[in-house]
Amino acid sequence: MIVSGVRATARIAARADGRGVTSLPVLEGEGPLALRRTRGSGGEARVMLVGAMSGPLGGDHFTVEADVEEGARLRVGSAAATIALPGQAKGEACYDVRLKVADGGELEWLPEQLICAGGSDLRVATRVDVGGGGRLVLREEQVLGRFGERPGRLSSRLSVRVGGRVVLDQELVCGPGAPGGWDGPAVLGGHRAVGQLVVVRPEFGAEPVTGRVLGESAVLMPLAGPAVLVSAVATDALRLRRVLDEALAALG
Repeated sequence: MIVSGVRATARIAARADGRGVTSLPVLEGEGPLALRRTRGSGGEARVMLVGAMSGPLGGDHFTVEADVEEGARLRVGSAAATIALPGQAKGEACYDVRLKVADGGELEWLPEQLICAGGSDLRVATRVDVGGGGRLVLREEQVLGRFGERPGRLSSRLSVRVGGRVVLDQELVCGPGAPGGWDGPAVLGGHRAVGQLVVVRPEFGAEPVTGRVLGESAVLMPLAGPAVLVSAVATDALRLRRVLDEALAALG
C-alpha cells in the first residue's frame, strides 16, 4: 500500500482599515493548520495557529503564509509546540513559512517551539520579505528530541530580505545523517535547543545596534540594513525562551 503525506496551507492577510484597526480579509487554514483570531490590543490583530492534527509526519508538506500590508499590525502565535514525527509515508516532512511585510507594516511572528522527535526528518524553510520601512520581530525555536529521546533530523533555512536586499541567509542541518561536527563546540556544543530572533526596525538604520555576547550561549549581531540577529543555544526549550525574551527586552 502506498501512503502519501498530507499537504496543507494556511494564509493570513492583514490590512489597515483606515480607522486605526487591522482587519483580516484573508484567514484561511486547511486540514491540520487551523487559524483563530484572538483579542488584540489597540489597532493590532492577533492570530493563533492551532494544530488540528499531529504532525508534520514523514511525507507531509505544510505551508503558512502571512502578508501584512502598509499600516497594518499583526501578531501571530501558536497554541502549542509543533512536533515533527516519523510517519508511514517515506521521505522528509516539509514546513514552509512565507512572510511579507510592506513599508509601514508591522509583524510579530512568535510561534511556540518546533520539536523534532526521534526518528523524524524535517525540513523547515522560512523566507521573509520586509519593506524598507517595515517592522518585524521573528522568533524561531527548534528542539532536537523530546525529553530523554534521541533527536530527529532537522534541516532549517532562514532567509530575510529588507528593502529588496538580502540581510540574512543561513542554514543549519543537525541530527542523524547530518554532516559531522553539528554537535561539536562550533555548532550546538551538546545543546539540544537552538533559536534565532530577527528584529527589523527602521531606526536601526540610523542608530546601528552594537554586536555583543549575551550570557554563555547567545550572541547579538547587527545585520546589513536596519536589522539585528540573536542566535542562541540552550539545554532545553525553557532556557532557550528565557534567553531570547531577555534579548528582545534589551533591544527595547
